[in-house]
Amino acid sequence: MPSLFAFNQARQYIPITINPIKLVWVDIILKKIGVDMKWQPNSWREFPIKQVPEYPNATMLKDVEQMLEKRPPLVFAGEVQDLRQKLGQVAEGKAFLLQGGDCAESFAEYSANNIRDSFKVILQMAVALTFGAGLPVVKVGRMAGQFAKPRSANTEVIDGVELPSYRGDMVNGIEFNEASRIPDPHRLLNVYDHSAATLNLLRAFSQGGMANLNQVHSWNIDYVKDTAQSKKFEQLSEKIEECLQFMSACGVHSDNTRALMETDFYTSHEALLLNYEEAMTRKDTITDEKELFTTSAHMVWIGDRTRQLDGAHVEYMRGIANPIGLKCGPSLEADDLLALIDTLNPDNIPGRLTLIARMGADHVTAKLPSLLRAVDKSGANVVWCCDPMHGNTVKASSGYKTRRVEDVMREVEGFFAAHDEVGTYPGGVHFEMTGQNVTECVGGVVSVTEESLGDRYHTHCDPRLNASQSLELAFLIANLMKKRRDQSAGIAQAV
Repeated sequence: MPSLFAFNQARQYIPITINPIKLVWVDIILKKIGVDMKWQPNSWREFPIKQVPEYPNATMLKDVEQMLEKRPPLVFAGEVQDLRQKLGQVAEGKAFLLQGGDCAESFAEYSANNIRDSFKVILQMAVALTFGAGLPVVKVGRMAGQFAKPRSANTEVIDGVELPSYRGDMVNGIEFNEASRIPDPHRLLNVYDHSAATLNLLRAFSQGGMANLNQVHSWNIDYVKDTAQSKKFEQLSEKIEECLQFMSACGVHSDNTRALMETDFYTSHEALLLNYEEAMTRKDTITDEKELFTTSAHMVWIGDRTRQLDGAHVEYMRGIANPIGLKCGPSLEADDLLALIDTLNPDNIPGRLTLIARMGADHVTAKLPSLLRAVDKSGANVVWCCDPMHGNTVKASSGYKTRRVEDVMREVEGFFAAHDEVGTYPGGVHFEMTGQNVTECVGGVVSVTEESLGDRYHTHCDPRLNASQSLELAFLIANLMKKRRDQSAGIAQAV
C-alpha cells in the first residue's frame, strides 16, 4: 500500500495554479490507485507549512513534545461536543456566537485580576446581546492558549539592528535582543501551565457564582463605572432584576435553575504551532467514539495567512473533531472557500465550521456578499462570524499600531448589511478585547485619541478594545439584532 508520503510526493507534481476544487478529483483518483489517505495527528508534517519558528535545537524540541504528550488534557471531549452542538444552533440561526479576548496572551500580563475583568466584560456583552437578539449567546474566549501570533515578516529592524520577529510568548520573548528572540521549546510547557491555570480560574468564575444573574450589577468594572456605556448597562441590569424578581415569585430562581446561577464558557485560540496541537491530540477515553480531539482548547481556528488548501494547517484541522474556525480575508475567492469547506467539513456537520470574515471596513460590503451567496448556494452548514479587528489595523501618527473604533463599528454594520442583502444569518462576532484600562484603539464614547495611545498601551501584539469600547460594540450589535428580529416579526404578522 503506498504511504501518505507517496501521496504527498504525488501532489507535489500537481501545478500550484490548478483550481483548488480540482484537487478533490485528484484525491479521488489517488484513492482509486491505492494511495493511503488516512489522516493521522502527525500527517501535517508531510505538508508545506507557514508561520512556524525555526528552533535551533531539534533534540530539545522533541523532548518537550514528548513531555507534552504525557500531560493531562486541558479540555474534555464532552465539553467540546457541547460547544459543537451549540454552534450548530448558531448555524441554524437559533443562537449567537460571542468570541473575544486577548490578541496575544502574555506571561507578563498574566494575573487573576486580568482574567476576571475580561470575563466580566464578556458576561456584560453577552447580557446586552441576549436582550437585543432574544437568543442564547454562546460565549467563547480567546483565552487559555492564545500565546502565538502569525507575523507578516520573519524579521524586524530597529535602529539598524535586524532580529527575528516576536511571534508570541509561546515562541520567543518580546525584548529586542538576540537572546530573547531565539525560539525556545520550553515556552510550550509554560503555555500549557498558564493555560491550565487560566482554565481552572474560568471554570471557577463560570460555575462558582460570579456568573449568577443576581450579581449582574457587580460585573461593572471600576474604571468604567461613570461612563455612558456603564450607565446603559446599569439600566439593563435593573430590567434583569425586575425579571428575576417576577420569576422568583413564580418559583424559578437560582437555587433551582442552573441557567440563572452558572454559565457555559469555552476557550479558543489560533492553532498556529501544530506540534503543540499534535502533542495535545487525544482520543476520548470515556466514550467509545473514535474521534480525535485537540485537548488544548474547545475550539481552534486557521488564520488568514495559513489557510492554504494543500498546507499543513488545513491538513491537521481536517482530522480533529473540535469545532474549528477559518479566517476569511479579502483575498479569498469563492471557489477556494468552497474547496476549503469541502475539506474541513466533508460531512457538512452543523457547528463544525465557523467562517470568520475579516474583510476591513472599506471592503466588507463589496467582498463578503459573493462569498455568502456561494456558500449559501452550496448548502454548506456554517456559522458566519465577523472579525472587525484584523482588517482595520493602521499606524497612528505617533507610531503606535492602532484601530479606530469607528472602523470596527463600520465593519460590523457592513457585515450585517451583507447578510441582509443575501438573506443569510450573521451568526457572531470575533474581536480582541481586554478588561484592562488600556488606550490602544482610537475613539469610542470615552474617546481615546492618537495623542493618548501611549498612556496605557500594554498589548504584546495588536491593539485591543477596552471594557468601555467593548460594551459600545455589544450595544451596537444588540441594536442590529433587535432590528432584524423586529423586521422578522413584522413580516410574520403581514403573512
